[in-house]
Amino acid sequence: MSEALSPTKTPKIGFVSLGCPKNLTDSELILTQLSAEGYETSKTFQGADLVIVNTCGFIDDAVRESLDTIGEALADNGKVIVTGCLGARADDGGGNLVKGVHPNVLAVTGPHAAQEVMEHVHQHLPKPHDPFLDLVPGSFGDAGIKLTPRHYAYLKISEGCNHRCTFCIIPSMRGDLVSRPIGDVLKEAKALFEGGVKELLVVSQDTSAYGVDMKYRTGFWDGKPVRTRLLELVQALGEIAKGYGAWVRLHYVYPYPSVDDIIPLMQDGLVLPYLDVPFQHSHPDVLKRMKRPASGERNLERIQRWREMCPELVIRSTFIAGFPGETEEEFEHLLQFLREAQIDRAGCFAYSNVAGAAANDLPGMLPQELREERRARFMAVAEEVSTARLQRRVGQTLQVLVDKSVSLGKKGGVGRSWADAPEIDGLVHLLPPEKISKTYKVGDFVKARIVGTQGHDLVGMPV
Repeated sequence: MSEALSPTKTPKIGFVSLGCPKNLTDSELILTQLSAEGYETSKTFQGADLVIVNTCGFIDDAVRESLDTIGEALADNGKVIVTGCLGARADDGGGNLVKGVHPNVLAVTGPHAAQEVMEHVHQHLPKPHDPFLDLVPGSFGDAGIKLTPRHYAYLKISEGCNHRCTFCIIPSMRGDLVSRPIGDVLKEAKALFEGGVKELLVVSQDTSAYGVDMKYRTGFWDGKPVRTRLLELVQALGEIAKGYGAWVRLHYVYPYPSVDDIIPLMQDGLVLPYLDVPFQHSHPDVLKRMKRPASGERNLERIQRWREMCPELVIRSTFIAGFPGETEEEFEHLLQFLREAQIDRAGCFAYSNVAGAAANDLPGMLPQELREERRARFMAVAEEVSTARLQRRVGQTLQVLVDKSVSLGKKGGVGRSWADAPEIDGLVHLLPPEKISKTYKVGDFVKARIVGTQGHDLVGMPV
């Protein structure tokens, strides 16, 4: 398999064309496509990232020459794709002749298979650019146009959801879970980082379930095999982000036991120690009426275990107050969970009917006033917990991603720490720096000493 390329290295292809003029025209077509996509050709096998051998299989001498050339390319380079007439020939046992002699080749195609050859090249040596996407002004190449500020972007890893929560109609609109191929996800992520994105926010309807629909099958990225599963995805995203000094943040992470494997990556700094977990409630009976996945009664235990593994972990979540049939005791259970779990950032909705949702037909619909009253009580406790946890930050020096800069920071600015996602969490209000030479612009990382709190926000002095 090929080594990962540096962001600036242009991939090189070694190419050998054997046989008749018809083979030569196939080679010209493949080389034209390679050139259009930004690949360079190498004059030697050793200087290439990958070698393509276009073979002839008409007479014995031509077969021998093709097999010898493949063997030479394997010996000198190790990464070889075979195409052409010999690729279509079977051996005496009915198997592929080339594979029988040289089992280590990356792929074998027959003649007139330029597109198939290109697909194998992309799999083992991703293309440096797309000639059509490159014509789009303001785009991030493979990642296309983004509506967010240029320093952060959302990366959708799947569509749809396999759950049938009674308050939700997303599956009826977006269908069941469909995970994106992991190679495509990682290619988009790299394009975003190369375009200057400093924070990548991973989103989906159920991030923890990534790859379930594919049975976690193996895909390819930079010529290396990688499973279509959240753990491997986060590892790969973290490694790519590290090369650009960027953040990776996870959203919509259901609290399955498999999430335990992600927490050490947060402790090691590969991904931000931040989880957006949609708990919705804490009481087992309410969760049962909601038809929520995962074991709600184990969530407190799970959070405590996560924080033991990664003490800096920040958890944000959303909840529903006043769900049909919710008793005062069940609601008090939710408030106690909020206090014990020490949820850093919590949002709450008073239950409301959604057209087409099964929960509309559940017995015990509560009066609107009671639902709103419970939401207000919830938010009071949530603010109490959040404010207390924010106080721990005073005196610390945090890395802050700048979202707004006034006069290059000389008159202050606004940013966020790793504990805060854009739009939904708090901010770090940056004071004018003590050193007049200290400047920063939007998208920069700055160090700030936290000197106080301001509601749900922090106040920091750039250092």
